[in-house]
Amino acid sequence: MKKLMIVAGEVSGDQHAARLVRDLRAARGDVEITGIGGEALRREGVRTLYDVRDMAVVGFLEVVSRLAFFRRVFRQMTERLESDRPDALLLVDYPGFNLRLAAKARALGIPVLYYVSPQVWAWHKSRIPKMARILDLLMVIFPFEVEVFKGTGLKTVFVGHPLVESVKRTLARPSPELPWPAGERRIGLLPGSRRQEIQRVLPAMLAAARELRRRDPATAFLIPAASAEIREQIARQLDALPPEDRAAVAVVDGQMREILRQARAAMVCSGTATVETALLQCPLIVVYRTAALTYWFGRRIIRVPWLGMVNLIAGRELCPEFIQGAARSVAMADAVEALAADTPERQVQLAGLAEVARSLEGRQGDIPSAGRLVAEALG
Repeated sequence: MKKLMIVAGEVSGDQHAARLVRDLRAARGDVEITGIGGEALRREGVRTLYDVRDMAVVGFLEVVSRLAFFRRVFRQMTERLESDRPDALLLVDYPGFNLRLAAKARALGIPVLYYVSPQVWAWHKSRIPKMARILDLLMVIFPFEVEVFKGTGLKTVFVGHPLVESVKRTLARPSPELPWPAGERRIGLLPGSRRQEIQRVLPAMLAAARELRRRDPATAFLIPAASAEIREQIARQLDALPPEDRAAVAVVDGQMREILRQARAAMVCSGTATVETALLQCPLIVVYRTAALTYWFGRRIIRVPWLGMVNLIAGRELCPEFIQGAARSVAMADAVEALAADTPERQVQLAGLAEVARSLEGRQGDIPSAGRLVAEALG
């Protein structure tokens, strides 16, 4: 029996890792997997030592406030590497924690496989030589990332974006009925899956939603809740709205893709959800807010012109971005209104989203499976 330790510290990483584990088990069944993850990995039979919900924080201040917790988790995971001696360590994104753990595993002689590369091309390029020293295999999900590591000696393989085939399966199924409030113009609100995102991003989206309703009362909104805890947090904000606006916003457990399939347009928190929205061909604006100090610090280390991944893939501002102080209700409502109506702006963005989807799909017959690569690495 082969032993694999896996660390996925965020909700999106948990979902990506679960798909990889399914492919891995299809390739070989003699693998015992433990580590850090969430519900998606547990459904695939992974024994999780810590839950992804406790690991998923964003922002400098938020990390500092939980530093003692992260140090304890890191120490215990290091001890498990030493005691369990897994045949390989599989790390999924989450670079602040995972690259440190990779160095420990490397020192112990444990092969280190990395899936979903840290975005070192956007910030902290100094990490590239270190990654080349401590990783045995890097599996990237954006085609342009292979070039980033060219000449470093690190084996880097484009394995396709994990959402491509998954979204195709979603689109092949009938879309179920969802509890949209009354109104012909349907707008999806995707404020994120983290507590901090609901706290800081959702208020801006709700302010824009109220502005859209002021212009057209036949506008309805639906929010997917990533968990029961997140749903409660959303409900507290909704209960503070005036009754007429509160009636126009509903919440549903999960169902993010179905909301995007049925919405005319969406406001989406910057992150993996923007890629999913693009693959589902739903016009979107990108919204993000964080603590002021976190934003100040981030702007000094990030070296890319856009925050939204869809725009980075497209190489232009395909989707309007409303970041930090720019996330103002009137401006956001203006952008959503243009995308929800039959306008040139909507047609241009839809054409661009189709272009992004094609680039992520690549030539599927030539793209190796991440799960199979891991199976081969286990020996």
